Amino acid sequence: MIKVEQLTKKYPGVVAINNLSFEVDKGEIVGFLGPNGAGKSTTMRILSSFMPATSGRAYIAGHDVFRDSLKARRHLGYLPESVPLYGDMRVNEYLRYRGSLKGLTGRKLRARADAVKELCSVKEVENKLIASLSKGYRQRVGLAEALIDEPDLLILDEPTIGLDPNQIRHVRELIKSLGKRHTILLSTHILSEVEVTCSRVIIIHRGKIEASDTPENLVGRIRTSGTVRVEVRTGSDDPVEMLEKIVGIKSVADNPEDGWHRCSIRVEANSDLREEIYRLAVERRWTIRELTQERATLEDVFVEITHADN
Repeated sequence: MIKVEQLTKKYPGVVAINNLSFEVDKGEIVGFLGPNGAGKSTTMRILSSFMPATSGRAYIAGHDVFRDSLKARRHLGYLPESVPLYGDMRVNEYLRYRGSLKGLTGRKLRARADAVKELCSVKEVENKLIASLSKGYRQRVGLAEALIDEPDLLILDEPTIGLDPNQIRHVRELIKSLGKRHTILLSTHILSEVEVTCSRVIIIHRGKIEASDTPENLVGRIRTSGTVRVEVRTGSDDPVEMLEKIVGIKSVADNPEDGWHRCSIRVEANSDLREEIYRLAVERRWTIRELTQERATLEDVFVEITHADN
């Protein structure tokens, strides 16, 4: 559905993306991740024909996005990070207008407008001016517009930005359900959502692809082994100083409260140091209320790959 070959975009003095090559197959939900400035939005704008590339090729449904832009865009629904909407139009009016621009007419247009209003939970504001809507509602109107002509491919750039936790959960379930009928390229900073939603993850860093695999495989290959959390009462001891003496502990962050030290401990690769931590606590007669090791997550993978930006 998407094929990118050696795609490069240069600005004066800056290379935004550098020789990117990747593919997204039909029916995939792919998370497109990276720190701010990594080149995610630039890539999505090029794929949506919003801006040209400096060099390279890109195809959507077999159509060159530069030479056959109109044909490529017929297969595409695009939700940019900052949704461009007409504030002086009402929601229903806007969706029908955008649908008509995409070739829908008559009953088909009315039916699709009604369907996406229900799907994106904006029916209750269908007669309100877009300018009067909250950021969350405007985001959902943008998603409804992207879906109105039932495109084969959805490119979603931060679709949950500005939404509250309940709305984020709704959008997550919506994206998962849309994946049954659409191919989706999704950019978001909520990595827990990617982990449960996406079948594959592409991580871009400094304009280059650094990783591409399933979330499970990426987590399995990570060199770090997650975090050990310990909650202890240590009397006059400084737990950070004493814990950092244990071989294999990389760093300790302490959040003391009411006499208890809540320590988050980063450890070396493939290390389980809970026994050593417990032994220290017994020797020093500390009171332990919690000692757990968290598994590595996609967030750990992201931090490890992009740590130079942190």
